[in-house]
Amino acid sequence: MKRTFAAFVTIAILGSSSAFGQSGTWSAAEDYYDPVEMREAKAMVQHEMGAGTTWFVMGDRLEYRSNGGDPVLLWDAQGWYGGDINKFWLKTEGEYDFKRDSFEEAEAQALWSRAITRYFDLQAGLRHDFAPGDDRNFAVLGVQGLAPYLFEIDSAVFVSGDGDVSARIEAEYEFMLTQRLILQPRTELNFAVQDVPEYGVGSGLSTAEVGARLRYEFKREFAPYVGVSWTRSVGETADFVRLDGENPSNISFVAGVRFWF
Repeated sequence: MKRTFAAFVTIAILGSSSAFGQSGTWSAAEDYYDPVEMREAKAMVQHEMGAGTTWFVMGDRLEYRSNGGDPVLLWDAQGWYGGDINKFWLKTEGEYDFKRDSFEEAEAQALWSRAITRYFDLQAGLRHDFAPGDDRNFAVLGVQGLAPYLFEIDSAVFVSGDGDVSARIEAEYEFMLTQRLILQPRTELNFAVQDVPEYGVGSGLSTAEVGARLRYEFKREFAPYVGVSWTRSVGETADFVRLDGENPSNISFVAGVRFWF
């Protein structure tokens, strides 16, 4: 018992070196204590200092968009439940068109996520589209995390039930103008391997969005914002948009709120 307690204390002190990325054994204590006692001590440390489950929900964007005179309500939210290594994620985003009184886009994803590095998770699961058109299902494989220089990255490949392959890459960055006033540039790129005319999607880069939002955090958990967003359909996707009598490029002024709990 005394040796197990000593191992526990030693791991708690020395094991932090591996947590900060140093190579070598899990802890220097492994050189001095019995392997069986070390396994017991590791289980104790992981249970008391990180093996518990937690949850988190964030509404990253809930906003009104002018959308070139055709205003929409956009939402983009996600949350997770789990431990340090494995998590269950839910993501949803979409647009509601006020003039048409219908959803332009709406999707939900259910993903299993596993940490593969200190800052990145590998995610796999299912996506269901509620709009436009008929409901569709996709298999999802993606990577999400924090890139060097604190860029937040969320990327995924989608394969539909019909075998259509597409991909999405989102990137965000935060400029701390003050402790509460934050400027957040954001970009989103969508790609498709095949033409999918029934959904107005052409192969290659289909749409690109670039924007910036200026938010004020009255509380860390609640921050209204204003901003601007430019969206452009590209290539054959732009041709489909023109055939529908719409402009493939538009600028939106946005106003919304970001929240988490």
